Amino acid sequence: MTLDEILNQIKNAESIVVVTHQTPDGDAVGSSLAMKLALESMGKNPDVIIPEVPSVYDFLPGREDIKASSDIEKYELAISVDCATEMRIDGKEYFENAKHTIVIDHHGSNTMYGDFNYVNPVSPACCDILAGVFDYYNINITKDIGTCLLTGIITDTGGFKYPSTTAETFEFAAELLRKGVNVSEIYKRTMDTMSRATFELTKRVMERMEILENGKVAFTYITKQDVNEVDAKPGDHEGLVNIGRNLDGIEVSIFIRQNEENKDEYRVSMRTNGDINASDICLMFGGGGHPRAAGATVEGTVEEVKEKLMKEIKKVL
Repeated sequence: MTLDEILNQIKNAESIVVVTHQTPDGDAVGSSLAMKLALESMGKNPDVIIPEVPSVYDFLPGREDIKASSDIEKYELAISVDCATEMRIDGKEYFENAKHTIVIDHHGSNTMYGDFNYVNPVSPACCDILAGVFDYYNINITKDIGTCLLTGIITDTGGFKYPSTTAETFEFAAELLRKGVNVSEIYKRTMDTMSRATFELTKRVMERMEILENGKVAFTYITKQDVNEVDAKPGDHEGLVNIGRNLDGIEVSIFIRQNEENKDEYRVSMRTNGDINASDICLMFGGGGHPRAAGATVEGTVEEVKEKLMKEIKKVL
């Protein structure tokens, strides 16, 4: 069984690194830190490599131990969490150079790029998968581990409102609440707290919002100049795509932001309602994700990127 094979790899590895996807969200950071704490309970001393961590997750246990890079060139074992493709790993050189690799994920578009893959696209969050993995390994889910896991579950279920939320999701949250995990505090920090930069970006996103295709598509954007002018930090753009999705009648919400390293391309965030599969659309541009939430990177100006995306979206509307 894969979980037994994964456990053997962990037990035999002298050096372990945990990595996740670019522009990490709550599930990515929560999964990474939960895995780190669990590995430490097994007597391991893993590194977590996340070059840029959004400040909203600074409250998480173990956050201070996250590294932007490592002096170790070749780990015995690399564990990727919450990342659908090797191309999207932030710091993928550590994964590529590792002797053995493990992938734990919940994206339906996962390419099974590890030596050992444990992927469940039905799970609402990677943190939800880890909860089951830890239970199988008889790892005690402490208050600290639970805080990391619930952060990922809350953020990836949109505060328990997305269709992926199940009865088991609430049961696990209740179990963590009994262990002392502050559910309301996690919710407030991750869902209800907005930085000043996010507020300023929100105003610009709303001012630029276009409603297309007879009210079925919302499109908006921010540029590198916007980011610089409001002094935005990593993660300050999170959630802006939902502004369009929450409008009545919208079937596809598109939010693009200019790549800070390459001004000639834009990172696309897409959210959908109804039957339209966001992952299928983003796969056309080398991206992917979930049926209702996906992303990609597309070259061009704002208008060129919009035109490319709309060409594919019109096919499925």
